[in-house]
Amino acid sequence: MATKLHHEVIYRGKDQIEKLAKSRVIVCGAGALGSNLVSHIARQGFKNLAVIDRDRVEEQNIGTQVYAIDDIGALKADILRSLIYREVGENVEAISKELTDKNASKLLKGYDIVVDGFDNSPSRRIVTEICKESGTACLHIGVNGDYGELRWNETYIVPSDAGDDICDYPLARNLILLVTAVAGEVLIRYILEGKKESYSITLGDLSINLDDAI
Repeated sequence: MATKLHHEVIYRGKDQIEKLAKSRVIVCGAGALGSNLVSHIARQGFKNLAVIDRDRVEEQNIGTQVYAIDDIGALKADILRSLIYREVGENVEAISKELTDKNASKLLKGYDIVVDGFDNSPSRRIVTEICKESGTACLHIGVNGDYGELRWNETYIVPSDAGDDICDYPLARNLILLVTAVAGEVLIRYILEGKKESYSITLGDLSINLDDAI
């Protein structure tokens, strides 16, 4: 009998899908990158998922994130949890808190992989340092204009804080979908094969380049 992961099982095999299901992954940020990534990998066999974000849904989020008009004003992490349960029947742990220097070690403890999708440099710096100290695998995903990148902690450099309003950044939905699709595959390859691959993506020429592999 076919299941909701029928095509993924055919492509990857039941044993590999079960391995993905056991991996504990926390996504930091439920914005454009985080919300689309969680929605994406929940359909690929990931079951032990958590997301941390303190923000609420705003109207300007609708174009690039997974939320709807009716969600405006609600906590992003809570809405994302409900969305994933309604769509694929999986329970995502929602942590509607701000990640700080004081609580980061506790909030990120116990996960096999941390994905950093935060939209500001201070939060990215906290994640980078905590994962470096704990030795936790950490994948950073980010976008700027028509450029996106995915880097593991070993080669990641926290960008300078420009101090701009994040809501005014140029941001294309197609680039978000490209970056999160590649991120999903990068996570799968790490879990199944132990590969840590870093990529750069440019929307203008639809280029996806492998920068390095650890």
